[in-house]
Amino acid sequence: MREGRNLERAQASRVLRQAEHPQEEKSGCGSKARHQEAEADGAVELKQDRGRRRLGRIPEDTIQQVRDRVDIVDLVGRFVNLKQAGRNHKGLCPFHNEKTPSFVVTPDRGTFKCFGCGEGGNVFGFLMQIENLSFPEAVRTLAAQHGIEVPETGGDRENLALLYDANQAAHDFYRRQLAVPGNPGARYLEARGIDAETIERFEIGFAPDRWDGVVQELRRCKIPVEQGERVGLLLPQRTGDGHYDRFRNRVVFPIQDVRGRVIGFGGRALSGDQEPKYLNSPESPIFRKRDAFFGFPDALEPIRREERAVVVEGYFDRVALQRAGIDAAVATCGTALTEGHARNLRRRTKNVVLLFDGDEAGQKAMERSLEVLLPAGVRVHAAVLPAGEDPDDFLEKHGASALRQLVDAAPAALDVCIRRAVARGVSTPAEKADAVAALTRLLVLVDSDVERGAYEQQLALAVGAREDDVRSAVRAQRRGDDPLDSVPVRPRIEPAEMRKLRRLARSLLEHPQLAGGVAVEALDRVGAHPVVELIHCLVGSSAEKRSVSIDEIAGGLSDEARSLLYALVAEDLPLDEPDAERIIRDTNRWLAHIQEASAQRALTDEMRNADPARQLEILRAKQENAPSRQSSDPPDQRLH
Repeated sequence: MREGRNLERAQASRVLRQAEHPQEEKSGCGSKARHQEAEADGAVELKQDRGRRRLGRIPEDTIQQVRDRVDIVDLVGRFVNLKQAGRNHKGLCPFHNEKTPSFVVTPDRGTFKCFGCGEGGNVFGFLMQIENLSFPEAVRTLAAQHGIEVPETGGDRENLALLYDANQAAHDFYRRQLAVPGNPGARYLEARGIDAETIERFEIGFAPDRWDGVVQELRRCKIPVEQGERVGLLLPQRTGDGHYDRFRNRVVFPIQDVRGRVIGFGGRALSGDQEPKYLNSPESPIFRKRDAFFGFPDALEPIRREERAVVVEGYFDRVALQRAGIDAAVATCGTALTEGHARNLRRRTKNVVLLFDGDEAGQKAMERSLEVLLPAGVRVHAAVLPAGEDPDDFLEKHGASALRQLVDAAPAALDVCIRRAVARGVSTPAEKADAVAALTRLLVLVDSDVERGAYEQQLALAVGAREDDVRSAVRAQRRGDDPLDSVPVRPRIEPAEMRKLRRLARSLLEHPQLAGGVAVEALDRVGAHPVVELIHCLVGSSAEKRSVSIDEIAGGLSDEARSLLYALVAEDLPLDEPDAERIIRDTNRWLAHIQEASAQRALTDEMRNADPARQLEILRAKQENAPSRQSSDPPDQRLH
């Protein structure tokens, strides 16, 4: 049923294109017109400059005009049933399934925040998420709805539009070639059990064994062949002028962005002696392998609905999962999982199931993926295939029901890693040490103290090591005692300390004119934590002007700090100026205490290796710098 709906949607999209551009559809050429409006992606370049977001093509005053004109309650209210709660509005989050409302809209600030899934942002961010738009597309959409003219600049937009047109023209060409009776691509797909419905579902094509198939197609569509070279469809002749096709004698899979535009291709060789077996488009202005997925557009809704994403390594693996009824699945495009992939997934779900090949290489890839996914705050499970099988093999041997059960019952990936470490052997002290060392690299990436402690206990029991030794190894890794192997982790802040810093940040949001009273030098002693990043940004912004723009602040923050900002904005807790001043004084006393304690520890460490004369000097310094009774008094508790 789901596949039927997807096919209906694809057919409806083609009917709409034919109605809008009948001549272009008849000719089979990629439509420049249908991409020009989409090319705001390239027309607006987002750049980071000293923590401030700078917009290239759409003027910043136009963006500000749109932001000021749009009522976020009206916008969100089109998709969410909102009810007023104090100065905020609440409703069920449209980005994940929930029964108790945790989605908060703050009209005074023009922001939204979900305390369930963590999504947050302004009017542009909401429209980008709910309708899968790019930032410039969201700006243009809202501008059009409110009668605001957005200046056009052409240039880069037209050039990038031609790149999409070149890919679309090649895509149409490949699909027509697969429809030619008796072609090798169709025979190959039939031999692999890929039926016509699946071919239509994934828009699979065939690149014939010709040197100039796409070259001639681009010329027929009046698209400069140089654009085909820019997106990797064509290669320049080694001698003389001219180009030739990159993809030849291959089954071709289109790689699409979240809006369904073709950004690249993956081709599977048909003959056994053809190398490489899989060939992918190179990176281009519209295609970045490090954050692109095959099958992403159609997986977005299932991922949101099921609150999980299944990740596989190959095109046919992704097809196999679809045939098995697993819709919330994506495949990487010829590269290992990267931080870009992790960010793409984390924006949409906290839960990922890795389904990699059952051989040693596949399982090592699973472990490497954990190093990327765990720091992104993703809960990772791993479905383990029999040795030597990939998802496509498993489907053919065991059937769709067995594949679904394997994915649904996938254990936590760290459990799988511990079992693998034990299977490699832990009978000798050296083997135990190797197993603990291999796993601590992953355990330090677990953010939850409770979860990490449980895994430390589990690892100690599994390898036959003392639990204290495992905990010590993890602590050493977190401190970075081994400079070659240490994994950088976020500094840990106790809950009580976090409450102090959150109150300080909220005070600065409500009363930015008080920022000059914050002891920022002492603040650095806390560490490079997102809440510290936010406070520094608030202090810096307030030094420039009294009125602080939430969007201006958010533009210069990391994802974690930005999420914290929107959470604070959504708190319906009015704070008057005297209370804010008291919070700043209280926090400054606490920060001074931390600074003094740090200085005392440094002197103690120095004493251990000092000669007697120097030890006497240090003792005097410790007495002089000992925390005063006033500074060690407990902070003001009235606002806790």
